[in-house]
Amino acid sequence: MFPWLSDLLAPVIGVMRLLRSDMLLIALGAGSAFFATVLGIPRIVRYLPRDRGRAFAIDADKSVGKPMGAGIFFAMVFAVAVFLFVPWRVDILLFVGVLLLTAGIGLLDDRTGGLSQYQLALFDFLAAGLSAWLLVGGADAVDIWLPLVRGSFSLPSPLVVMIFTATIWISINATNCSDGVDGLSGSLSVVSLVFLGFVLYGVVGDQATADYLLIPYDPGTGIWASIAFIMVGCLAGYLWHNAPPSTVLMGDAGSRPLGLLIGVLVCASHNVLLIVVVGFVILANGGTGIMKVAMKRFFNVLVFGRVRFPLHDHFRKEMGWTGTQVLMRFVIAHLILSALLYAVLLKVR
Repeated sequence: MFPWLSDLLAPVIGVMRLLRSDMLLIALGAGSAFFATVLGIPRIVRYLPRDRGRAFAIDADKSVGKPMGAGIFFAMVFAVAVFLFVPWRVDILLFVGVLLLTAGIGLLDDRTGGLSQYQLALFDFLAAGLSAWLLVGGADAVDIWLPLVRGSFSLPSPLVVMIFTATIWISINATNCSDGVDGLSGSLSVVSLVFLGFVLYGVVGDQATADYLLIPYDPGTGIWASIAFIMVGCLAGYLWHNAPPSTVLMGDAGSRPLGLLIGVLVCASHNVLLIVVVGFVILANGGTGIMKVAMKRFFNVLVFGRVRFPLHDHFRKEMGWTGTQVLMRFVIAHLILSALLYAVLLKVR
């Protein structure tokens, strides 16, 4: 009836259609999370606990007195960004709640230092189990795919929940152990999250690509990819203040929810061995230390006896690397190894 009005509104309609596109929402979410974190951290540092140092850690005295627990802030920014820029889904909203609770428990430990390793391990197990249950979503069976093997396998959901729980628990603790050098845990996590985002959005979440690579297609993984990139924005904002020499630390309030998210995204891909691809250096840095302690404590077997863990302390103490050298070399190794393993994961099937 009013063609002139249609012509006038055409650019507006085009912009609105563009705003509904997944990629633009991801960019808006990540960008908003970045600026909110960059601008917000200086305003909340006065309320954060102070680092008391870590026993036996190299150069722990350099962090004493710095604000720590900033992870609680970027976890909250992440939650708001997901609420605003990701389509609402019950399992996603519940997972964000679990992530915030994990950050809160981490902040409690940062503030009081009163939680024992067993208490933290138990809570990590509960958070991992609940997240695994949310991922399975009441299905009777879940399709799992593996590297170097064609096709997929259908496994009963109780078994999948147990496998997912173990994977997420390992991810939480390995990421937590990697926090100890300015910028290290955040930078390694950014690399892992970017790789995970591409796998979830462009491989598992794209039917043509999934069919070509003989991988089970899952249309719901695009939302998890959006979540990955939003956390990348949060971490970039945090690293703005945590780059050497840092002015603020994420603490357990950041490293534990980060590990939770990485583990959940790995499981959302339906391939738990993806954690080795996207988190090889994180696992080598922190996960092997967990294995060393567990073997000694529960089986009285000493492995890696001459190696100091986390590995970043070994390189600083035994090899004489500076914190900045550890950061740059670990990130470079993480990028190269992830790219190589990524290619093997997808093409050699």
